[in-house]
Amino acid sequence: STAVAKNYWDGLAVGAALSGIVLVIGENVCGMDPEAVVTNGKISRSPDMEYRVKKFREFWDGKFGDLAVQTNVEDQRLGVDVYVISKLEVNIVERKWGQGAKAIGGEVRLHSIERALQLKQRGYLVIPDPEDKAVQEAFKAGVFKTFERHSRVGMPREWDFIEDVEWLREQGAKKVSLKTGAYRPVDVAWTMKVASEAKVDYITFDGAGGGTGMSPVPMMNEMSTPTVYLEAQVLKCAQILKKKGRYVPDISMAGGFVNETQVFKSIAMSNFGDGPFVKSITMARAPLTAVMKGKYFQQLAKEGKLPADFVARYGSDPEKWYITVSELQQRLGEDFKRVPLEAVGLYTYLTDRIGVGLKQLMAGARKFKLELIDRTDLACLDERAARVTGLPMMDEVEQEVFEQILD
Repeated sequence: STAVAKNYWDGLAVGAALSGIVLVIGENVCGMDPEAVVTNGKISRSPDMEYRVKKFREFWDGKFGDLAVQTNVEDQRLGVDVYVISKLEVNIVERKWGQGAKAIGGEVRLHSIERALQLKQRGYLVIPDPEDKAVQEAFKAGVFKTFERHSRVGMPREWDFIEDVEWLREQGAKKVSLKTGAYRPVDVAWTMKVASEAKVDYITFDGAGGGTGMSPVPMMNEMSTPTVYLEAQVLKCAQILKKKGRYVPDISMAGGFVNETQVFKSIAMSNFGDGPFVKSITMARAPLTAVMKGKYFQQLAKEGKLPADFVARYGSDPEKWYITVSELQQRLGEDFKRVPLEAVGLYTYLTDRIGVGLKQLMAGARKFKLELIDRTDLACLDERAARVTGLPMMDEVEQEVFEQILD
């Protein structure tokens, strides 16, 4: 996913900046940058990271959204956090404990001995060992074609994390967040406890159902907790913390979110009457798809290879594919010429599909602010869903009102 984001970064960065959302630069960017400069074991320069930050800020208004840099075990060891705070003035640092698509660190295939050796020298786990002479001979003989780079598995400890959050703020981080996966309930409870004690600004819980391509397929299919089950666990923890009068970090849910109905349900499910615990939704695969498909069809248009049914439906001029083009042209003026059209695709997806769709659902519920949608706006059609979420079945909703109203 590091390479996927890099290949489509212009569309992602500009589209996110125009949309006013928080864009997360993922783990391992500096470590995987072939041109990165490592001095005494620490990153002193990464052209790839510099470019990603700069590209977002070209169109960011400084008011809505921001840029966050995610740091895993390897990034911390390489000092990526200090680098992005001190040299690139990044405001948000996100500690990475895991993800819903897999219960281990990320893996990448490497196609040359030189690249495998470079990453091992930077401290990554590379399988098989590229420094082994027998392995080198086997690779040259074509016995195998690729090496695997793995990230170490995080094993956090409570006081280490609390001190780490304090240290990040001392370094200049304005916001500190935590991203974790869908592990056992005991891990969810422990994570919420530690995040509360450390007073992180927000925490992202990522459920099974997501994934951007770095996961072993059996693990992605068979491990971790599905997002609805995970949110139910998180909400139980949040309620306990609130009842005890302790700090509850803002929650962002992730794990396969694609459309506005899922966004609505996740936020509403978290509101027990005092405002939602879930303040935002984190997405990856869907926005990536918006950018990738936009760029793909632009290339087909350039080559004159657009499918006939596509042309009949949308036309052959890429600027006419997106309903938001005229809006952005008016808003940006001459600067619109610098906006890649795949960024318009992302902006359209976020504002016209998700944004307008969410407003329609809220209007249908007669709730005109996100913080007003709550559990009374939801009902279950399935007994298992009711059991997991604690929400009523459709035939149980407001049964008492008949006698009250018709009295």
